[in-house]
Amino acid sequence: MSGFDLNLLKVLNALLHTGSTTGAAKEVGLSQPAVSAGLKRLRHALQDPLFVRQGRMLAPTEFAQNLKVPLREVLDRTEGILSGSNSFSPKTTEAVFRLLGSDFYAELLLPPLACLLAKEAPGIKVQLVDSRLDQDIEALENRGLDMALVPQTMFPKWVETRDLLSSQFLVIARQGHAALSRRGTVPGGVMPLDLYCGLNHVLFSAAGKLQGQGDQALAALEQRRNVVMTLPGFSGVCNVVSQSDLLALVPEQFARRVAPKLGLDIYQPPFHVEPVQSVLAWHTRLSTAPAHRWLRDHIKALLEAV
Repeated sequence: MSGFDLNLLKVLNALLHTGSTTGAAKEVGLSQPAVSAGLKRLRHALQDPLFVRQGRMLAPTEFAQNLKVPLREVLDRTEGILSGSNSFSPKTTEAVFRLLGSDFYAELLLPPLACLLAKEAPGIKVQLVDSRLDQDIEALENRGLDMALVPQTMFPKWVETRDLLSSQFLVIARQGHAALSRRGTVPGGVMPLDLYCGLNHVLFSAAGKLQGQGDQALAALEQRRNVVMTLPGFSGVCNVVSQSDLLALVPEQFARRVAPKLGLDIYQPPFHVEPVQSVLAWHTRLSTAPAHRWLRDHIKALLEAV
């Protein structure tokens, strides 16, 4: 270690993240020749090729791949040590945060968050990534994501969480729905079970599955519904409902937010559906990072106001 330049660790991390000397150069603020020279020094110091050419990209060797996560942790912890809370200023900090979350949060969180950032932290940028939890939660480990706004589940030990919203489910239908009008079903009341099961439904499912929590509750009553369409976002579900005779079961906060805009009526489901607890999840190595903690606190506060 006496002759090793620790700055090379940032170069190695950037190469592992981008897979190219050009991309790494942009990430660490060096020239492409300087990154290539750094890679040569790394190969000599670590006695491993580290990367092999694969088309236009650099593919890591097994040795380099095994360094990816612990190296990122070392750099994050070092940054946290050196960036004390007293030196953090939202007004001057420049950072990009990638958040995993469905369009539930695009509707409820991002508008007030955009106003907050414009006023208090103009240098902080937020990217909402809409994808599947089971595919992408591991990205919190390799720093592909900074936070995840997701339903409570069993997380790895390296994930820390904070409770956000508890969501009941409500039934939505377009205003003037003929079948509901004929039965005299009043918005805000409980939708009759036979009517609910007799009509067609659209379901939110990122994976395209034809069954969800509502179907599990119906199965306990030896009932079933007919799901004829699935969409990967709640916004799409609500738009379909507003322009068709389909019904949908959606989280209460989302339903009450979009119903006036889309001309939807809201009903209580004729069965009990377990509420979903959503959480904010992140890697424990970022728990004390000042900018990360500042954003977590404001996300929590903004959603509490929903």
